[in-house]
Amino acid sequence: MTGPLPEGVRERVVSLASDTLDTLPPDQVPLMLRPFARFQPVRRAKLAATPLAAAVENDTRFRQRIADRVREALPDLATALDAGRAPAAADPLDVAAAAYLLRPSGWSRIVEEIGQRVARERAEAMTEQAAEETRRLQEQVSALRNQAKAEAERFRTELEAARKEIEALRRQLRQAREEARKAEQAQQRAEQTLARIRGQAQADRQRAEAEQRRLRNRLAEAEAALEASRKAARAGRSLDDMRVRLLLDTLQDAAQGLLRELALPPLTERPADTVEAVSPTAAGPLDLAQHARENDDPALLDQLLALPQAHLIVDGYNVTKTGYGTLTLSEQRFRLLAGLGALAAQTGAEITCVFDGADLVEPVLLATPRGVRVLFSRQGETADELIRRLVRAEPHGRAVIVVSSDREVMEGVRRAGARPVPATMLLRRLARG
Repeated sequence: MTGPLPEGVRERVVSLASDTLDTLPPDQVPLMLRPFARFQPVRRAKLAATPLAAAVENDTRFRQRIADRVREALPDLATALDAGRAPAAADPLDVAAAAYLLRPSGWSRIVEEIGQRVARERAEAMTEQAAEETRRLQEQVSALRNQAKAEAERFRTELEAARKEIEALRRQLRQAREEARKAEQAQQRAEQTLARIRGQAQADRQRAEAEQRRLRNRLAEAEAALEASRKAARAGRSLDDMRVRLLLDTLQDAAQGLLRELALPPLTERPADTVEAVSPTAAGPLDLAQHARENDDPALLDQLLALPQAHLIVDGYNVTKTGYGTLTLSEQRFRLLAGLGALAAQTGAEITCVFDGADLVEPVLLATPRGVRVLFSRQGETADELIRRLVRAEPHGRAVIVVSSDREVMEGVRRAGARPVPATMLLRRLARG
């Protein structure tokens, strides 16, 4: 051969050599191929292609062993090649590879012809494939051009729509500016109208004041006439009495009309109220303590509850644990509220009973007596804090009595203006009935 093996023939020879390598004993495998003897045939043909091709070319014995295997596998092809002809129906690459391995007469010509034919067929196939790829690319280019045209048309349509929308927004903006200008003008007219109305109201007020002065003058004249008529009445009252009555009726009608027109408020003070003097101090709930005989005398509680609008605030559990400590909490509440209901009915005073509800997990169900307000402190708040809030909510000067033996509660409500009394005082008063 004048040149190297064609690529297709070389690949077929390497594949036959790789398959033959598995059938040879180790001592017949060329040294350069022994590292690849354990590989699978396909992997060996891919990774050891160059060593296999070199061994076939340079090692005559190895090539002869491969040729023997070809004769066994393809006897008809080997016979035809020995006769100097190539079967027309055989694979050209198999014919060229067998001719290269068997080396019959004229084998180099056969290999070169088949290599050239395979190269031409591959070139034709590649040319056809390139033409097909060119057609496909041309179709893609045509599709892209059509798509670009469609996109450009769509963009032109959207641009035209955007221009129309911008024009509509501009018209709306001009309209909004015109409406704002009209609204500003309307506001100015309203301000002018308001100023005119205020001027008219001021003028009407001045006229009303002038009319009031005129009526006062008429009233003074009427009073003078009345005084004159009284003087004349002492001499003869018949005609004068009639005239005076007529004048008084006229003055009464005029005065009533003036009162309606001026809408004067009712009198809240008298002239004597404007005279400065020293007034006596009214007795309060704190002053009544000076008359008590004992610190827990229930008579003192009666005096305090007899004060106008008195409000009795009871520290519930402080009282019940002092008087009914052996009972359960529900029994303590029931007994105290029953006594407070009777006290409210006797005295008519406002009564509020406060219990500690900071540790309650659910609402307490109980029947509240008439005239008694029952409150529980909120979560995180003690009954003492709720009592102090109730005292601070009352107006200064109202009679507020707080029943508790807790020194801190007593001092706190005393500073807030309430009158503290011990729990034993209320218990003695409830026991008295």
